[in-house]
Amino acid sequence: MDSVTTFLQERKAIIESILPTYIERLQSPKNLKDSMLYSINAGGKRLRPVLLLAILNAYSKEEKTGYFVACAIEMIHTYSLIHDDLPSMDNDDLRRGKPTNHKVFGEAMAVLAGDGLLTESFRIIAEQEEISPEKRLRLISELTKAAGVEGMVGGQVADIEGEKKALTLEELEFIHENKTAKLLGFSIIAGAILAGASEEDIEKWRVFSYHIGIAFQIRDDILDIEGKEEVIGKPVGSDTGNEKTTYPTLLTMNGAKQKLEEHITTAKEILHTLTINTKILKSLCDMIASRDH
Repeated sequence: MDSVTTFLQERKAIIESILPTYIERLQSPKNLKDSMLYSINAGGKRLRPVLLLAILNAYSKEEKTGYFVACAIEMIHTYSLIHDDLPSMDNDDLRRGKPTNHKVFGEAMAVLAGDGLLTESFRIIAEQEEISPEKRLRLISELTKAAGVEGMVGGQVADIEGEKKALTLEELEFIHENKTAKLLGFSIIAGAILAGASEEDIEKWRVFSYHIGIAFQIRDDILDIEGKEEVIGKPVGSDTGNEKTTYPTLLTMNGAKQKLEEHITTAKEILHTLTINTKILKSLCDMIASRDH
């Protein structure tokens, strides 16, 4: 087993052991907690938390100082998936190989479970007294921008409005920079903030995270055509069924793969300019480019 696989598996296990505890401690209706835990415990790559821990590792900082933010990010990501699967959005029946939240708990409870995960994520950061108030405030501000109307939510709106339309490459990249790249990028920026990285480094991480985020989405689009349902955990061809413009439909499959490689190459070039240990991060770039789910 190579070092990046070991790193991924070990950190994924840590996050998955801590994450449910933030839900289990809540004084709330049982059905709401069950709905939140159902999606939190459904598995997944946990790429965003792992990226945050990889940044701390690269700066030789204690990774446990980032566990709370890593869990907050995964809660927001999970909320977005619950809402994304709703009949009013993508109307999906499967997520990570299991029935989607609304199929098990009903639409109203799925909406409220997503709302609960979103709001609790900010409380986790706000109450973390081991971190200075200044860092907590910056983390909350960055997360709000990444997950809100100037980030993921705005990207989701553009995605809905772009259905059944022939989008330009610029319009497609706007959707995915906001819908996917900014939250993934927050994981990286948060790691740099917690590590005490210089402002110069943080700006480099912003550019890096943009390229990684777009590469991640291009690979998603490729898997929607070439992937296997039993591996990716949801039906293939859903983008085609929803008449969405994707990188393969816009650039051809070969063009999409070339664009993916360009973004990964640029991300790695940025890593070469940093004076820290970026070995794991380089391997994560390769994993994003070649993942099968």
